[in-house]
Amino acid sequence: MSFDPRLTPARPDIAAAHLQGQVEAAKFVTGQDRMVATSTAPMTAQADPEAGLTSQLLSGEIFTVYDVDDDTGLAWGQAQQDGYVGWVPNFMLEPVQAPTHHVTALMTHCYPEPDLKTRPFDMLPMLAAVTVVGQEGKWLELSTGGWVPGRHLSEALPGGDWVAIAELFINTPYLWGGRTPSGIDCSGLIQIALQAIGQECLRDSDMQQGALGQQIDPTAGLQRGDLAFWKGHVGVLVDDKTLLHANAFAMATVLEPFDLACDRIKAQGDGALTSMRRIAL
Repeated sequence: MSFDPRLTPARPDIAAAHLQGQVEAAKFVTGQDRMVATSTAPMTAQADPEAGLTSQLLSGEIFTVYDVDDDTGLAWGQAQQDGYVGWVPNFMLEPVQAPTHHVTALMTHCYPEPDLKTRPFDMLPMLAAVTVVGQEGKWLELSTGGWVPGRHLSEALPGGDWVAIAELFINTPYLWGGRTPSGIDCSGLIQIALQAIGQECLRDSDMQQGALGQQIDPTAGLQRGDLAFWKGHVGVLVDDKTLLHANAFAMATVLEPFDLACDRIKAQGDGALTSMRRIAL
């Protein structure tokens, strides 16, 4: 039986217990849920701390651990948020606690005291989940230590216009595997913006093409929020003529005339559009 290793916690030597009878593995184990305790945690496809990013987990995200490599200190498992499978540093994980708030600002600083003149020691990206344990004026204290401005947190997700949320990332540096304002890739941009309004979204562009919305005819009229897919790439239209996408050509998240983007992507050898899709929200 074939399966997508990006979404299936199975290797020849070990697999998740719930997959027994569906995949072949030397042993099957029950995973242990852990929570990301740092602002972000890098995910790789190999048990190699120097391997390139495949994704990032955000603070408070739950990661089900099936194996730990003592030599590298990496834990292998599956992210509950989007089902992505990979390796993350084990020291960045801790026992699960229920979050109370999400970061709704693009990014927020974490301070040692409820004082904006103190030196921040960390930054938390949009959608990081945190547990608030105290308050002093306009500042909220986190269970992991430190204080953040209360106006940057909410008990609810940001909500609203998901394309407007994606537009907040304009000029963000391009980062393969990135999901934050410090660096983001094409599918990460779409995923974070949709997750911000409570819409489930898989990690990679081919997965998104297969799961999001309905196929539309691009000659029948395009509109804000339509998704444009190429092989290995995705962007969103902010209007019928303008594409917003994180891309390696600009090495940033940029606005680009849609027709120009189509011509440029085809000219550089990455082919024509593979799909246009519209999400009913």
